[in-house]
Amino acid sequence: MGGTSSKLEKSLGGQLPDGENYYGLENFGNTCYCNSVLQALYFCQPFREKILERAQVIGSNDGDNLLDCLSNLFLQIHTQKKKTGVIAPKRFVQRLKKDNELFRSYMHQDAQEFFNYLLNEMCDILEREKREALPKTAVIPPEQLRTWIHDTFQGKLVNETRCLYCENVTSRDETFFDLSLDVEQNSSISACLKNFSSTETLGKDDKFLCDNCNGLQEAQKGMKVKSVPKILVLHLKRFKYIEHLGRYRKLSYRVVFPFELKLSNTAETTPDVDIPYNLFAVVVHVGSGPNHGHYICVIKSNQNWLIFDDENVDLIDESVLPNFFGSSREFSGNSENGYILLYEQESKESL
Repeated sequence: MGGTSSKLEKSLGGQLPDGENYYGLENFGNTCYCNSVLQALYFCQPFREKILERAQVIGSNDGDNLLDCLSNLFLQIHTQKKKTGVIAPKRFVQRLKKDNELFRSYMHQDAQEFFNYLLNEMCDILEREKREALPKTAVIPPEQLRTWIHDTFQGKLVNETRCLYCENVTSRDETFFDLSLDVEQNSSISACLKNFSSTETLGKDDKFLCDNCNGLQEAQKGMKVKSVPKILVLHLKRFKYIEHLGRYRKLSYRVVFPFELKLSNTAETTPDVDIPYNLFAVVVHVGSGPNHGHYICVIKSNQNWLIFDDENVDLIDESVLPNFFGSSREFSGNSENGYILLYEQESKESL
């Protein structure tokens, strides 16, 4: 641990930024999926601030739910006197396994499934606390149960279907914590987002039941982003079921992800406004398939890029990031590919 710490400090030239500690996380038997997501969330500034606020309130030993265990872990990292080192997230992992049997085995787990489970579980805990603070007979409007996690990560989609006979449009709003994007070879995030919002025609055996026409009609169906979150999380769907093989395979396709991204916001209050985002974390899948491999996390902190690989933390040059775009070959074996991308919305002050 000491050697790794001093190596990182030497790489940074002894200029470790105030308020930042760079700690690796011990692996408890295939818990790299957990460690990589926790590192990405720790360096998500608005998320970390809220977690540390809670930690200050509950103290270091109080609280036993998953959110409190995470608060305790973040507080441990944040209050270390040494700037670098290794911490064992034992209490958090034990609680995770206790709460969800999916994560109890030593099998390879999916980082995106863990990310969504963690956010939803924390929302449930916060909502439950809000209910418990009110009289049992109180009627609570849904907006009162909205949490700071929703304020940070939740965006809104609109699913629209237009009848091609009567032109009537049926729309339905959906919320999301992350956007799962189909990937194609030699593509880009912009192309993936464009494909996500493309329309398809429903016809022949797949016609739309139009309420206005009272019958089956040809229609156009599409989904687009209605309102964007502060933290935009993009999940690249790199694991695909191959029919003739009867199993999933990893798509190591080359998908270019930019450091700066603009996402269209189609909300009625701000129609067709492009919102700028900056990349700050990439969860990388290392390996050839969905059932085995490894996860690491690449983080931008104070203009430096660092790679977090369980216990090890190293400084890397920005020029290394394209190595995680993917391969020009369809199935390239033991590859390192960007899997979850985290972007933070630019503040109005910096625009």
